[in-house]
Amino acid sequence: MITRRQISAAHSLIAARLRRTPTFDVAVREATPVTLKLEQLQHTGSFKPRGAFVNLLGNDIPAVGVAAASGGNHGAAVAYAAAELGIAARIFVPAKTPPAKLALIRSYGAEIVQEGERYAAAFELCRAYAESSGALLIHAYDSPQTIAGQGTVALELEEQAPDLDTVLVAVGGGGLIAGVAAWYSSGLRIVSVEPETCPTLERALAAGCPVDVAPSGIAADSLGASRIGVLPFSLAQPYVDHCVLVTEHAIADAQAWLWNNLRIVVEPGGATAFAAIASGVYQASPRERIGVVICGANTDLATFSGRIGKQSSARQEAVE
Repeated sequence: MITRRQISAAHSLIAARLRRTPTFDVAVREATPVTLKLEQLQHTGSFKPRGAFVNLLGNDIPAVGVAAASGGNHGAAVAYAAAELGIAARIFVPAKTPPAKLALIRSYGAEIVQEGERYAAAFELCRAYAESSGALLIHAYDSPQTIAGQGTVALELEEQAPDLDTVLVAVGGGGLIAGVAAWYSSGLRIVSVEPETCPTLERALAAGCPVDVAPSGIAADSLGASRIGVLPFSLAQPYVDHCVLVTEHAIADAQAWLWNNLRIVVEPGGATAFAAIASGVYQASPRERIGVVICGANTDLATFSGRIGKQSSARQEAVE
């Protein structure tokens, strides 16, 4: 199990390499108070550099460098951290990885291998390369060092908003919610939020163990793991209060709300946890203080503006 002491040590190791992302308080749905942790402002546009730096600074790196499989954000984080430390990186991504995320990875000088329909296929190629070459494989979520790094989000959030009752976290492979769960343990309510089309944790908790799902939908490039990680599941099972599933429409609406009200650009996965509040799927109790991690901003601006335009048009038609 990952402990608060390990997360504190991870934060000390990587703090100089990170931005301490701010929090922002908003009122949503009949003045429900919500504290947003703005991790989309982190280097590379997501929380992922936290785990990447813990892995790179906490290990002896072979001459061949490091390897990672990713839907985009983890790959960009590893590429960025490797570039900062002068380490070679090879990133394996699925064939349908969005061009904006490919361009971001490429901008940090990493070599990209784009092959396989989904993340799971890219990971198998990455693992085979690491085994044959000796490169250090940096797992996106199923690794103690990665989880400890992602847990530093919760360490900062507790310092910035110490009176929270509940924290909502989007889930893909589970690294972020595992780190949050490890930090808070039973100290407050932790709620997982997943797209209806990618319910890795919800299905695992129902089955009592990680099981395969077939991820799809607008958030699958960042939340599209085929199953929850073994280590994330072991932390989520005792500490996650319950799971909430949100629709594609709710995620798009949450993106639109964040832009229209706060001028925050987020990718669908980054808006997923907030979608639970904005849509009313998560019903807050009176005076409940809620924290939400806004976890990623890496979206193609043309796609983003088109989606926001559709949501605005739909609202206007409903009013008329």
